[in-house]
Amino acid sequence: MAHPPPLFILILIFFFIIIIIPSSKSTPFIVLHGIGDQCSNRGVKHFTEELSEWSGASGYCIEIGDGAWDSWFTPLQDQVKQMKELSLGYNIVGLSQGNLIGRGVIEFCEGGPPVRNFISLGGPHAGTASVPMCGSGIMCIIADTLIKSEIYSDYIQAHLAPSGYLKLPNNIHAYLEKCRFLPRLNNELPEERNSTYKERFTSLQNLVLIMFEHDSVLIPKETAWFGYYPDGAFSPVMPPEQTQLYTEDWIGLKALNEAGKVKFISVEGNHLGISQSDMKKYVIPYLASKSSSDTEGSVDQGSFVPKVWEPSPFDWLFSMFNFLREHLRL
Repeated sequence: MAHPPPLFILILIFFFIIIIIPSSKSTPFIVLHGIGDQCSNRGVKHFTEELSEWSGASGYCIEIGDGAWDSWFTPLQDQVKQMKELSLGYNIVGLSQGNLIGRGVIEFCEGGPPVRNFISLGGPHAGTASVPMCGSGIMCIIADTLIKSEIYSDYIQAHLAPSGYLKLPNNIHAYLEKCRFLPRLNNELPEERNSTYKERFTSLQNLVLIMFEHDSVLIPKETAWFGYYPDGAFSPVMPPEQTQLYTEDWIGLKALNEAGKVKFISVEGNHLGISQSDMKKYVIPYLASKSSSDTEGSVDQGSFVPKVWEPSPFDWLFSMFNFLREHLRL
């Protein structure tokens, strides 16, 4: 007669089941960090842990390439990868540039697990008219000008991630012809529009677009809502509903909005600076398990900033100098 297994083995099996097998009440989520950041950094790690604690859902920070350096210098099309950890479906929380990676996973990856809710914090969805995260000092202005002059060259497109979504309104022809990532992601190329991208994007249950009212990193800040400048001019900023991407519904944004699945949210603060009360109000409801949906009052209502890397102009230039020295043999 067989003996029953020891109690500690049963306990181990029990914990294996509840930890490894996804719960039917909770959809896991992933966090995709922004440029110059990495999952091991304290800010992103804490941010992911807080979201898990408040929502009751399992959360994972997915590394972009091999960390901060790759987030700058690996082309975006190479940063998009399938998420094998989340086979039964998951939610995405994107930070800044990480939102474009998340959308690439949705639109480009065939046969991947379904993404249910997409929560975007400060994403450059319609592009940006300035290289991000340098600053406003004279050295940054010089560097910005130099980079813009060659931003659509094959070399820069192959080696500088932000070049994949830098959209200069006064150079749309070069943008459409040479920019390797955003025109494809937004289905902007008339001869190459892919209905599959639209079909996959419209499969979302909710799209939460959070714009920061005092954002000085994204130019214009309304790109977080898919708003942007008209072709050929740097003013005015068109709301998303007036852009061709929306009116002609290239990726399904209009269809999602008309179905009531898009939430256009504006919050106070600079780029990625958001209060805990706004986090609980606009993010947690789309991550929370049924048992954790009522979290009001459990968190300090002060400001919580998911600190992505915030370099000084000199940090930024130092990174660029090292890059140029290595690759151009300066």
